[in-house]
Amino acid sequence: MIDLPILNQPQTAPPAPARPRKPDWLRVKLPVGEEYAAVRRLVDEHKLHTICESGNCPNMGECWGAGTATFMILGNICTRSCSFCAVATGRPTEYDLDEPRRVAEAIKLMKVKHAVLTSVNRDELKDRGASVWRETVVLTKQLSPETTIETLIPDVKANWDALEVMISGGQEVISHNMETVGSLYRLVRPQAKYDRSLEQIRRTKTAGHRTKSGIMLGLGEKPDELYQAMDDLVANGLDILTLGQYLQPTKRHLEVAEFITPDQFAHYKEEGLKRGLKYVESGPLVRSSYHAERHVNVPV
Repeated sequence: MIDLPILNQPQTAPPAPARPRKPDWLRVKLPVGEEYAAVRRLVDEHKLHTICESGNCPNMGECWGAGTATFMILGNICTRSCSFCAVATGRPTEYDLDEPRRVAEAIKLMKVKHAVLTSVNRDELKDRGASVWRETVVLTKQLSPETTIETLIPDVKANWDALEVMISGGQEVISHNMETVGSLYRLVRPQAKYDRSLEQIRRTKTAGHRTKSGIMLGLGEKPDELYQAMDDLVANGLDILTLGQYLQPTKRHLEVAEFITPDQFAHYKEEGLKRGLKYVESGPLVRSSYHAERHVNVPV
């Protein structure tokens, strides 16, 4: 007897690979406390944007609870569409020339000892928003002369005149995040270029500033690719590097390829220092602004 194939039998798709489960070391406390509430009120009253909220930062409770925050200037709509970022993408409608004053006054009211300023990309502006950047730093220094400042600046798309203005306000640390290794740029930062970001860091260092950058791990990078990125950054004058775990902000964004263990983060810190970086902040919950006040003392 011959067994004949059964026609039109429904085909079952192979099961999708299981997503990596978020490990216990990535659990954070919900933001609570009087200090957190005070910062919350100031941010709302002054109509300020913070990357803490827009970027779904896991350290918002810790940082705000300590009375600090990272302010995002130039609105909260970005002209880029990076596949990792929770900030809204679109055509910005906001260009508030009074924003530098409001941010500077809020920093004074909050008695911030170290302020971090960042922004969305404003590619539609001829100067990429550089004049607002500089004025925010200058006014903050005028109202709070004891406050140190880090500016986490966007990719200026090789507008080096704009870069010169952005970094001329008197800030102590100038950061520009690489975000990932070279092989993943097209996937992670489709409107950016790896070599162009390296050049932006090199030009900032050549101008005599303390330089900083950040890379997310767990996007599918290989250790050797991370080591190459470290070498490239050192060769272009980087002083400070932050390494943290990528966390998928929504289902529309890139999935996490791997959760990096705390031990592996510790190993990467050792590698970075061995390769010539002056300071490496490395851990699953590390973000660009995490412990940023410590970076002011890194030798230029």
